[in-house]
Amino acid sequence: MQLPAAPDLTDLAHTHAGPMHWLATATATAAVVALAGLLQPGPAGTTATATAAPRPAPVPEAAAAAYPLECGGGPRTVAKRVSGDLDGDGNPETVAVVHCEAGSGTPPSGVYVLTRGRGTDAPARVVATLVAPDQHRSVTELAVRDGAVLATLLGYSSLDVPRCCPDEKEQVSWRWRGGAFVRAGQEEARSA
Repeated sequence: MQLPAAPDLTDLAHTHAGPMHWLATATATAAVVALAGLLQPGPAGTTATATAAPRPAPVPEAAAAAYPLECGGGPRTVAKRVSGDLDGDGNPETVAVVHCEAGSGTPPSGVYVLTRGRGTDAPARVVATLVAPDQHRSVTELAVRDGAVLATLLGYSSLDVPRCCPDEKEQVSWRWRGGAFVRAGQEEARSA
């Protein structure tokens, strides 16, 4: 018995690979690799029910806070404000420089740390006073870097120095330690 002759494969159209064939093959391979990368299992120990990290609370708003600052019935001004996570809890605090409005001279400033009030609609609340107005200082620069509050304070060497023209300048910083803000090289800041 004689077997039928095998067809000549060189005559079949699908046996000749052309540029379009290679492009289609490369595209399909890339799609399979990309899909495999997306479908990889997570790291060991994770489950499909794991939740995302909680979002940080909104930044405390300085304008609505009640400050321990007596302005004799006059208005107060929030002159500067900066925000950052000062206590490492993942939520931002706000540091505000506040002073009474004055017609002339340099009114003393208070530097206050604010946190979110309890509840979603509660205003920010003062949790620490870094510089009290009775220290007769004004603040020219304020920043939060790496969890520390940095400020430039201007003051007066004596009562003879006119209140318009501070003659002392110091760079200060505070950092949260042991449940209080500690000024670099000094004792604890006053807590509210």
